[in-house]
Parts: sequence; C-alpha cells; structure tokens
Amino acid sequence: MLAYAANTRPLGRSESPKALALIIAGHALLLGALFMARTEIQRVISDGPDITFIDPIKPPPPNPVDDARTPTKPTTSTVDQLRPVVPPLVPQPAFDPGPKTVDVTPDVGPIVEFPVLPILPTADPVKVAARFITPDSQLRPPYPLAKLRSEEEASLRLRLTIDPRGRVTAVDPVGRADPDFLAAARRHILKAWRYTPATEGGAAVGSSVVITLKFELGQV
Repeated sequence: MLAYAANTRPLGRSESPKALALIIAGHALLLGALFMARTEIQRVISDGPDITFIDPIKPPPPNPVDDARTPTKPTTSTVDQLRPVVPPLVPQPAFDPGPKTVDVTPDVGPIVEFPVLPILPTADPVKVAARFITPDSQLRPPYPLAKLRSEEEASLRLRLTIDPRGRVTAVDPVGRADPDFLAAARRHILKAWRYTPATEGGAAVGSSVVITLKFELGQV
C-alpha cells in the first residue's frame, strides 16, 4: 500500500514533502489500529472456553415410494373422542296379525294353528201346548144315575192323549178312580172335547195333558 501511495502522483500537481509525511503517518496509524484490533480478537478467542461447532446432521429426504405405501392415520380431535357412539337404528319388522306358526323339524314343516271357534248351541224348536177350545155347553159329562141316587161325588185326575188334529184319542186315570165316574167321563170326553193341536217348530204334533174332572151334586 505504501509503495502504491508513493508511486501515485496526481496529474498536474508537484509532490510536497509535508503532504507526503502526512500520508505516511496516516497509513501508519491505520495499520497500527488494524494490528491492535486483530491482536485483541485473538486474545478474546484464546481466553474463552473451547467451543466446537458441529454441523447438524440433516435427515435424509423421505422416500416417495414409502410415503405412498404408509397410510396416514386420521387425526381425531378431543371433541370427537368425547362424543358418544350411537349405534345405527335397526328397522323393526312390522306386526303381522296372521295365523300363529310353530317351527318344527324341517321334514315336517311349520304347523299353522287356527283359533278354535266355540260351538254355538242350536236353538230348540219352539213348542206350543195344546189349547182347550170346547164350548161350555159341551164341558160337563152326564152324571151317572147310580151315583146320583146314592148322592156320591168324585174328583178324577185324567191324562188325555190328543192327536195332531186336536181330537182326544185316549182317556186314562192318574191314580185311583171309581169305574162308574171313569166310564161316564171317558165316553163324553172322547165324543165332545176338542183342542187346538200342539205345535213344535210350527208343525202340529200329538201331545198329552193331565186334567182334574169333578162330579158334584150341586152342579147337576
């Protein structure tokens, strides 16, 4: 640098010894300041602790093939972890009110059970009893003459058999009966008494009836 300054001359100017001395003194001061600064830096570095700088090892770049094969795990937030898991709703089968089936072996197959209906009782045909239609003038049988002379009276219980036409076909005593009073009553009843025949389900049928017939002297 000094040689460069000494050999450099400004164009059109003459060198002055004083100016040259000032230039040299300035360069000397600059070089001294640089030397002292470098010595101070070396002293500070030598007095301090030994520090070793190690370059960090950089990890190798990821293999694009491995990244493609390794699936990424989905991240779940804390809200998703605390959220209760609700099972999906399973549709329930509709109610079928059809006949009840019972599963048995595959060879036999299902047995269908139908409700047993109660057997309703059949209504009995309507029965109507025979009705007495004999007029009052034909009601009393003649009094037996022998009993009238002896002034005897009698009360007879008789069973009358009536045919589908309403006529009396038989007169039978119920219990004890005097033969004379029974004969007089039978002849008159078979000849004069009439009934409306009994019916069953609307059809005329034969029937029987028990009556009480009295023979009294006050009614002769």
